[in-house]
Amino acid sequence: MTDATEAAATARTPLIVTGANGQVGRELLRLAPHARGYSRHELDIRDPDAVSAALEPGAVVLNCAAYTAVDAAETDAAAAFAGNGTGPEVLAAACARAGARLVHLSTDYVFSGTRSASGDTVPYDTTDTPDPVTVYGRSKLAGEQAVLASTARAHVVRTAWVYSARGADFVSTMLRLERERDTVDVVADQVGSPTFAADLAAGLLELVERPEAPRLLHATNAGQASWFDLARAVFAAAGADPARVRPVDTAAFPRPARRPAYSVLANRSWAEARLTPLREWQVALRAALARAGVGAGAATGD
Repeated sequence: MTDATEAAATARTPLIVTGANGQVGRELLRLAPHARGYSRHELDIRDPDAVSAALEPGAVVLNCAAYTAVDAAETDAAAAFAGNGTGPEVLAAACARAGARLVHLSTDYVFSGTRSASGDTVPYDTTDTPDPVTVYGRSKLAGEQAVLASTARAHVVRTAWVYSARGADFVSTMLRLERERDTVDVVADQVGSPTFAADLAAGLLELVERPEAPRLLHATNAGQASWFDLARAVFAAAGADPARVRPVDTAAFPRPARRPAYSVLANRSWAEARLTPLREWQVALRAALARAGVGAGAATGD
């Protein structure tokens, strides 16, 4: 569907967006301006009374609120589980009481991402058993389980590697580093599914109109890439020499939380639900950069 079609289709449905200041939340409000958006400061999803006061019968809550400090979570598990486990549980219970629906965003981090280490690079499907290896991943899995165990009419949508080419996301960071440095070292041994926030938001709004869809879904732009691949594509789109991006392995950037080596998500569930597939990641990236005023399509927004 086009942006205009999505906005028209969902105009009849009261929409509530939590985590409205995040990448996906902002795109949802852009595509569905009639939605009510709440930042984490405006609505604490861990507060049952506050959540209940924000709901109305027949509404659909799009939960983009989350604790996303992956590394900090390793030493602050209580905060991670409060935001990613307790919050969704409270939302689901409130939705069940109010007769509202819930669409909850989750992550590829619910999987260990170790398949590439064994030579198995089959994308993770909704039928695969989660096996998170980080506190962040375990907290997000706790949220999924709470939502799916509730009596609310709810969907959990896992996604990955979300960017908007605005702010401080990976794509924006690569654009900045291209201007500031002669060369940039980028990890080449982590592979995932780069996902444009605007494409994901459009998909979520289509899901709003499909209550019969499965309760657990994966939604990412099609294809797969390493961070190195993505960085080179950004440089190329910006008219810079992609050879200025140099591949390194994960060991070059030690972090408190282990990153998945291979966390590509299979979109079979999304396609079988007859939801519009998200386009190839390379095409989506060009659109994101054009919207940001970068690349050949910048003048027209193509």
